Order: sequence, then C-alpha cells, then structure tokens
Amino acid sequence: MAHRSTLGDVARQAGVSPATVSRVAHGNPCVAESIRERVRRAAAELGVSLDGRRSASLILFLLANRPMLHPIHSRILVGAEGYCVSHGWDLVFQSYRYVLEDEPKRIRLPRLLERRGLVRAILLAGTNSANILEALRLIGVETAVYGNNVVGAWEPTREDVVFSDDVGGAREMTQYLLSLGHRDIWYVGAAALPWMIRTGEGYRQTMERAGLTPRFKWMHTEEREAGYLAAKALIAQGEKVTAIFAGSDATAEGVYRALRDTGLRVPDDVSVCGVNDTEGAILHPALTTIRPFPEEVGRNLAELVIARIANPTLKREQRVIPTQVVRRDSCSAPPLRRA
Repeated sequence: MAHRSTLGDVARQAGVSPATVSRVAHGNPCVAESIRERVRRAAAELGVSLDGRRSASLILFLLANRPMLHPIHSRILVGAEGYCVSHGWDLVFQSYRYVLEDEPKRIRLPRLLERRGLVRAILLAGTNSANILEALRLIGVETAVYGNNVVGAWEPTREDVVFSDDVGGAREMTQYLLSLGHRDIWYVGAAALPWMIRTGEGYRQTMERAGLTPRFKWMHTEEREAGYLAAKALIAQGEKVTAIFAGSDATAEGVYRALRDTGLRVPDDVSVCGVNDTEGAILHPALTTIRPFPEEVGRNLAELVIARIANPTLKREQRVIPTQVVRRDSCSAPPLRRA
C-alpha cells in the first residue's frame, strides 16, 4: 500500500517542527511569513491539505468598502461567477467594511472565514489596503485581488492580481485630446479615490512626454461633486482650459453641470472626457470615455485563484486587462483650432 503523507512528513520536508506545521495549519499569526510559505510549499508537494479546505468548493467574492451595487464591481462579480460555475465552483458574495489603516492583526475578518474548511479562496474587490492582504495571508486563505483600488504602498508581486489598464487608457485618452489640438488640458477628480490617482498618472505621463505641464484640480469630496466643484473653480479662477479629463463618468457629469451653469457648451467651448463608461452613452452630448472590461477582470481573478488552489506553488501572477477609448460627441478640436 502506498504511503500516505502526513503532517509529520510535511514538517520533515519543510525542516520545521510538527508544532510549527500545526500552527501554520491553524493560521497562527506568530509564524514568520517565510516559514509559512515553506510549510505550504512542502504540503503542496506532498499532496497534504493543511486546513481541510480541500473538500470545500466555495469561493468568496469579498467586496470591501464599496457600495453593494457598484456598476463596475457588480460586473466583475458576474464575470467571476460565470468562470467559477463553469469550472465546478460555488461563488458566494459578501459586502464588507473595515478600517484601511488598521494593523493586520486588528482587522476583523468576515465571520464566514472563521468556519475553517468552508471557504477555499477569496476574490478581493472594492477598496483595500495592504493590511487586509497581510491579514488574509495570516489565516492561509488563497486570495486574488483587483489591483486598481488598493490604497497606499503595497507589493503587487506578492499577490495574484488583476489590473484594468486604467493608466494605459489614460495615456491613450490624453494622446487623443492632444491629437485634436488641445494643449490646455486639466485633469479633475476626487483626491481620495485610488483609481482616479492611477488615471491621473497616465495623463501626467503623456502631458510631460508632449512637453506640456500637467494640471490637476483635486477635490476632497465624492465623484460628482468633485467634477462640479473643480470645473466651477477653474472657470471662476479664469484658468485657460479647452479640455477637461474627468476621473470617472460620474465626475464628468458634474463637469457638464458646472459648464452649463457658467454658460459654456460641450464640446463647442470645452471638450470633456471620462473614465469607466458607466454613464457615457446616456449623457448629452454622449461622453467620450475609457471603457474597461470588468467581466474579463472577474474571469481572470477566478482563473488565477482556481489555478492556485490546484497548485499552491505557482509563481504569483499579475495580469493587466486592456481598456478602450470610446470616442463619442463630447470632444472636438479647441475653439481656436476650429476657427
């Protein structure tokens, strides 16, 4: 009869004590990350389950610090669910809030994760910090993360991550505005939102590459108000502006209202573009925007985590899903160029 590997075999292969293997299996946070990885690698090589999750078929889609019906994250969920179901996995959704600044050991994880062996892996969406990634590593649950909305400093190479290429999309959008003849282009957005900071970076890179000064107007409020207040301020201050790059479609809608209130027309006086294509087709004039592919993001998140369940020793992977600039009616050549 073939020998069936045990936790003792894992301990010998990893070069640690059986007690250390037990601590790793029970998610003890006192074990160093390097040792936890060594133990998990040995367990995977020997085909030993450390925590009983091997019999579970449940993946948790965890939406952190975002509205439950958010138009992008709901579509990421749809893509993830389709992939999971087609590969024999059940996906459960949970909305969840925590304090981004809390230390990993202080973060209260969802109760669903307290039931050992129930959840096999996590798809982490919403707005997150590196702290929760560490908290999830401490309990040994495989995680794939939507990378666009991670706040603060973190190391994407330590995780399985899927990004929507908002930086590349912003570069393409800025280049489009430049090709129309715009030089006085402003980027406006809400300062606290990480995806707006990311798209702002793509705008900055392209402006500097063209020898132009990037100009930002950040507001400390929610998306729509940020667009409205930023555009109002630019006009009131007499800034020279022929195009406004808004950090989201909702922000662009606020810009539209501000321009109307000041007697300016889109795009005759000021061209406007947005990001995420959630409202572009219903605005008037129809908004030029950056279209992401959130269902594809969800499918890739699910694919990464299911592959890792099958082989925990795989190298961590970071994928980037392309975006598309959708040209509609809100952008044209600047007034002087048309004349």
